[in-house]
Amino acid sequence: MSLPIRSMFGKAALGAAFVVMALSTAEAVEPVLISYEAAPSAGYDLPKLGEAPYAVRSAFATQALAGIVPKIADAVGVEDAKMVSEVTPGGYLLKTNASLQTMADLDDAAADRFAAALGYVFRQESVLVSRLDDPSGQTDFVTVTYPRDKLDSTVAQAFFEKAASVDQGLGGGYTVFGDDQIFLNVTDGDGKPYSGLDHDAFLAGLSKAAAEFGPLKPTVTNNGKAVARFVGNDWKAQPDGAAYIERLGGKDSDLVKKLETIEADYAVLVDAAATRYGWK
Repeated sequence: MSLPIRSMFGKAALGAAFVVMALSTAEAVEPVLISYEAAPSAGYDLPKLGEAPYAVRSAFATQALAGIVPKIADAVGVEDAKMVSEVTPGGYLLKTNASLQTMADLDDAAADRFAAALGYVFRQESVLVSRLDDPSGQTDFVTVTYPRDKLDSTVAQAFFEKAASVDQGLGGGYTVFGDDQIFLNVTDGDGKPYSGLDHDAFLAGLSKAAAEFGPLKPTVTNNGKAVARFVGNDWKAQPDGAAYIERLGGKDSDLVKKLETIEADYAVLVDAAATRYGWK
């Protein structure tokens, strides 16, 4: 399986790639975006991983995207013609890491299954599944746009910190595509934003941060609604990945057995990286 990989391009380009994919389907739907990381959140003793610079994390994420993600996609039955992926900066709880983004032509059930498989193999606490520009969504999102080719991991982190200084609720997370830094005001099961901010306050806070953000002066766009949810597992409470396994058909399912084989390949990749980069 050959997975299309894009190193850096905007949401518009990702959308264009999806349009090409959608032409071969009977019905075009808003593409699903799956956001995750390659570096493990649990299951590995890597005390120095947290000190790894962005460039190292990006290099590891690129390796995982090329060598592991295609195997996971094949295991869950996602055709490479229906997906496109890239490595971009992504922020969570005031820290920027190399984030993997996969945009795909999948229905909700298939998307959640794919997300669970990615989370299970990569030992992630959670994987974000979203559909931007979806009128049925309940999640507001705001886009901060920078001058062409000025947005990198350093700028993204600096703005993340600036936004959180305006209101700590803005320090939850973001995603980057090309020149755009996208902030989703994700809600819980009761429809309450994790940020603690309603949309007006969320937009106002990001607008204030942008206006005060040095010489770059990014622009802020109120983009409307998205569908967004987390697929996850509490590895401390469920060290075997039970929440993911349940979504994948149970511990004795053929899919979970396939994913365990892939996870062994991933473990080799992690061990090599840990030795090379001094994570242990």
